[in-house]
Order: sequence, then structure tokens, then C-alpha cells
Amino acid sequence: MGEQVPVDRVVRADLVRTIVASGHVQSPYRVEIAAQITGRVADVPVAEGERVRAGAVVALLDGRELDATLAQAQAVLAEAQARLRQIGELERPLAREASIQAEAALRDSLAAYARAAALAKGGHLAQAALDEATRARDVAAAQAASARLRLSALSFGGSEEALVRTQVETARAAVEAAEIRRDYATIRAPRDGILIARDVERGTMAQPGRPLFVLAPDGEVRLVLNLDERNLALLEIGQPAIASADAFPDRRFDAVVAFVNPAVDLARASVEIKLHVPSPPEFLRQDMTVSVDIEVGRRAGALVAPARALRGLAGSAPWVLEVREGRAVRMSVRLGMRGDGAVEILAGLEDGALLVPADRDVLAGARVRTIAR
Repeated sequence: MGEQVPVDRVVRADLVRTIVASGHVQSPYRVEIAAQITGRVADVPVAEGERVRAGAVVALLDGRELDATLAQAQAVLAEAQARLRQIGELERPLAREASIQAEAALRDSLAAYARAAALAKGGHLAQAALDEATRARDVAAAQAASARLRLSALSFGGSEEALVRTQVETARAAVEAAEIRRDYATIRAPRDGILIARDVERGTMAQPGRPLFVLAPDGEVRLVLNLDERNLALLEIGQPAIASADAFPDRRFDAVVAFVNPAVDLARASVEIKLHVPSPPEFLRQDMTVSVDIEVGRRAGALVAPARALRGLAGSAPWVLEVREGRAVRMSVRLGMRGDGAVEILAGLEDGALLVPADRDVLAGARVRTIAR
């Protein structure tokens, strides 16, 4: 009758080869949030692990000194603006009127001098009177020149008006600088993301360049894996993968191979690869541990045999025991792609062939009775 043994059947099926590995979640980059000025931290309204929006307040510095500096700058600006208004509304009109009066006085003194000179020439006026007319003419000329200079200085573009306008612009720039420094007391998130680290408490002395938070920005998420270098020849950019977080093993999501490091880690004999996650699930967090199945090969409609039925896989001549007419017959086979628990048969077997598992101690030529698995 023969020994009764379970058998496996050779079938046509899609064969998929995968590489299984574990890694972690990584944002493409991290943003360190630091203060731009030195100051004592007055409040920290966010916690580590919290999701924040761009512009959200993450820390506040004590701004009393900055407020005082801003108020002082605003006072200087107000004073300069008041001086500029004074020139336009008061001093320029007065200088214009004074110039008009000085010019009129000069004309009168010139006319008086001309009359005095004519009379003195005819011997009808004493020299002392002519000298007085001359002095009055010169004084009037000097006053008219002074009035003209004063009006010119106070006119638009004049030296004094330009000086005051410069003072106004300088004071305005000082106010803007004080406002910017005052705004530095409010530390904000530069982008949407998750605060993955917080190194600040109330009362901490913040220093420029010293990170207070580390932000993992929203956007592209990558999975970083280190694979045995023996798999390097199998990897290609664009290969699909299925991943799951160890914390949520039942919630699987798609990934795609996006980067294969051309260098090999000599110490670990491994190669780093990165996978892009097109639609990252909301539960993914920075540095989460993930398990990934990378599809590195696929054969549609391949002739497939279970790997457990193959014998001599370590050598160059693999073979199987095929059940034919109730006997176990040794058959050499040529193998193709190896998948998860299955192997592609390129030659030596036909669809539907029944194979004795390699763990069964059955001799070639022995009679067997098959039991379908």
C-alpha cells in the first residue's frame, strides 16, 4: 500500500518576493527653535509632543525692558516729528514774513542812502548824515541776507529742514528696531509640525542659538531602514512596500523606496535605505519603530512550488520527490525567483504536480499514498 504522506501541489500563481526589515520614522529634517535675544522665559504655553501651527506662540520672554526701550524710541520719534511740524507750521511762515520785511527795509535803506549821497554831493548834507545812511544801508543788507538764509534753511530740502527729516527717519528706524526686538520676546513656531523635544521652563535664561524646542515639520515622512548589504542588488528606487508601526501593527500603509545609500556601513555590513510615505497616517510619530515588507520582485502566473518541498537548495542541483502513479520519483528542477515560502519552477515540473515535503523521510522509488494538505 505504501506510506501515507501529505503532499504539496505545484500551481500557477503570482509570486512575490519581499525583503522584511524594521526601521524608524524620520522627518526629512528637524527645526531647532531658539531665542534671538537673551532674556528670561516668562511662559511656555506648549508641551513636548504637541502639534503646533506656524506662528503659534511656544514661549514668551520677559519683555519689560524691551517695552521701555520701545517707549523711549517712540518718544524720540514723536519729538522729531513735532519739530518737523513746527518748522512747517510756524518757523517757515515766520521766516518768510521776516524775509519780506527785511527786503522791504533794505529797499528803504537803499533809497535813503541814494538821497543822502545826492545831497552830500551837492554840498547840502553833512558827512555825518551820509555816514549814518551808509551804515543803515549795510545793516539792512546784512539783515536781508540773514533772513534769506534762514528762509532757505527752513524751506523744503533746506539744510535745517533736511536735518530734522533725517532725525525723524533715524528715530523711526530706532522704533522699528525696538519693535522687532520686542517681537523677539515672543517665540513662535516657524512651521506646522510636532514639538518632539522641549528644553525650556519658566525662569530659564534663554540665549541666542541655544535650542529651546525641536520641531518635526509636517509634510513628507520617510522610513529609514538598514538592510544587510547582500540585499543591495535587489533594491531599486520606486519599489513598493507595505509598512506598519509596531505600536499599531494592524494599521498598514503604503510606502515607496525613495533612496538607496550608495555607501555601505562597514561596521554593520548594512546599507541604509529610505522609503517615502505618500499618505502618512495620522498616528505616525517621529522615531516610531516600523516594520516594512519591500517588494523586490514579482512574477505573474508563475509555476510555483512550496519551498518546503525543495531539496538540495544549498547545492547547485536542487531536486524534488514527485508522486507519480503512487511512487516517489526524484526530479531535478531549475529554479527561478524565490518568494516568501515559495519558489518559481522554470523547468522539471508541470502544473498540478504533487510533491513530497523535504522533511518527510521518503526514499526515491518508494510507494506512497498522498494526503492533500
